[in-house]
Parts: sequence; C-alpha cells; structure tokens
Amino acid sequence: MKSSRRSFIKKSSVLGAAASLSTLPFSLLANSKADNIKIGIIGLDTSHSPAFTKLFNGENPSPELAGFKVTAAYPYGSRDIKSSMDRIPDYIAQVKELGVEITDSIEAMLEKVDVVLLETNDGKPRLAQARKVIQAKKPFFIDKPVAASFADTQLIYQEAAAAGVPIFSASSLRYMSNAQAVRYDGKIGKVLGCDAFSPATIEAGHPDLFWYGIHGVEILFTVMGPGCESVSRVNTPDADVVIGKWKDGRIGTFRGTRTGKHEYGGTAFGSDGNLVLGKYEGYEPLAVKIAEFFKSGVSPVDSAETLEIYAFMEAADESKRRGGEAVAIGSVK
Repeated sequence: MKSSRRSFIKKSSVLGAAASLSTLPFSLLANSKADNIKIGIIGLDTSHSPAFTKLFNGENPSPELAGFKVTAAYPYGSRDIKSSMDRIPDYIAQVKELGVEITDSIEAMLEKVDVVLLETNDGKPRLAQARKVIQAKKPFFIDKPVAASFADTQLIYQEAAAAGVPIFSASSLRYMSNAQAVRYDGKIGKVLGCDAFSPATIEAGHPDLFWYGIHGVEILFTVMGPGCESVSRVNTPDADVVIGKWKDGRIGTFRGTRTGKHEYGGTAFGSDGNLVLGKYEGYEPLAVKIAEFFKSGVSPVDSAETLEIYAFMEAADESKRRGGEAVAIGSVK
C-alpha cells in the first residue's frame, strides 16, 4: 500500500469525527411525527431494506429508533445480479405498505430525505451511488459490501471525509452481544485470539469474501480489533480458511463456509478464559447504532478499522492467487 493510502487509513476517523454537527440537515431534537428525521433508501434488492424499514416505521418502534421514518426509496439496486433483481418488486410492495414513496432516481429521493441507507446489494455501482449522496451532503450508512474493490471502498471514504459527510458501515454481526462484551467490557480479559465463521458464498465481480464472508470477518475484527499485518488463505472443497497475523503476534482466523448449514459465530480466546460468541441477534442492534450515528454524525466504528477489514479481504484474494502465500495488508491497493 502506498504511504498516502496508509496515512488515510490512520487519519480518516479523525476527519470524520471532526465534521461539524451544524452541517447535519435536521434537528437532533426531533421527537414527534411532525419532525421525524427522514431516511431515504437506495436499493430495494436486499432483505436489509424492508427489515430496516419495518424497524423504523413500525407502529411501536423501540425508544432508540423513535423520531425516525423511512420516507422515500430508490429501488435499484443491482441490474445484473438475478437473485437481487428478482426481489425488487416484492420489496417495493413491502416498503410501500409502510408508507415509503418510491422515486425514479437517486437525485429525486435525496431531495426528500435527511439521511440515507445505501443498501444496494451489488457492490459494483456503490461508488457512483455514494458520490451522489456525498454531493448532496447527506450523512449515510453504507451496507455491506461497501464496494466491489478495496480501491473503490477507500475512494468512498476519502471523498466522504474530504466533503465532511458522515459515513458509517458495519455488518449486523458486529453487534452480537458477546463480541461487544469481549471487545469493550473485558469479558475474557486480554484478547489472545479468535476463530470466527460465517457463510462465504461468492458473487462474480467482487473479491470472494466481500459478498458474504464480510460477516464473519467483521466478527473477527470486532473481537481482535485492528492491527492485522498479513493474511494467508487456504481453500478446501467446502470452505475458505483465512489466517490473519496481528502486529502484536496474535493470530485470528476466519472460516467461510460455502456448503452445508449457514451459521454465524466464533470463539474468542482470552487471558481469563474463552467464550463462544453466540448466534446472530437480528438487525435491531445495528439499527440502533445507525440511529445514534444519524443523530451524532460520528461513526461508532473507526473508519480506519472498516478500511482494514476490506484490505484484509482483498489480501485474502491475493493470497489465493499466490497459492496461499502470506500477503501483507499494507501491500493491498
């Protein structure tokens, strides 16, 4: 990785946190139907879109989600991934029942909302879509995958930081209770290592782990924290096994399953014992963090950590191309 890229990964979180709250296009005190913070969605080709809409627009949302409403959506979205395209008509119907207006362009949607959920399932159009959101100065949550390459992911973060536009991305698996307790509450003392797993189905046009492996990789980084230096990858008939070496000598692994039952989880190893990380807990914990982000303008996940996650996955692809050779994350471009 060039020195400028390394510098950006280190400094990007500082730039994001420094964005003035006065630039947010709504009142932080919104608490009635008349002054709801209006959310727009880009992409109705993923189950995440109706799931978030149901949480924010339900008759009795949790207190943490009160004061928000999804009001407009642009459906597209992937236009060349059939499994995504086929979902769009049903998801349009679902969100319309919840009071969401469907627009015929991203630009029209942006005029109607305060903040954005960029949900397009396909990473390939993400950079172009994110640029429209950034130009409109709308804070946005960008779902997985941020883009279809590390280079595009980095560009999105660079351009958002340069424009002073708050950005946040995370898998919902980051907010598994035990993973959070290990990282922030010292539940098992000093973290010595972690083995994480998730499905890792592959979609053409994306580095292998970007499409679904991101979930397990995010579990791994939630527990271990940033600081991975090199990645090596071993492929088996049923799974991808990726071994990360952290700068302090710790080892963390990700096992991405391509066949069999799809499950999410892992085991964290600590100085005070080990802990099974548990099961997926749904979208609401992430939705709560998104709501907090929209109010504060500060991402709950350091942008440098998010960029390292995507560099880790890109390095895993490079290791695959090199027959399992260790690849330095700093060499990823």
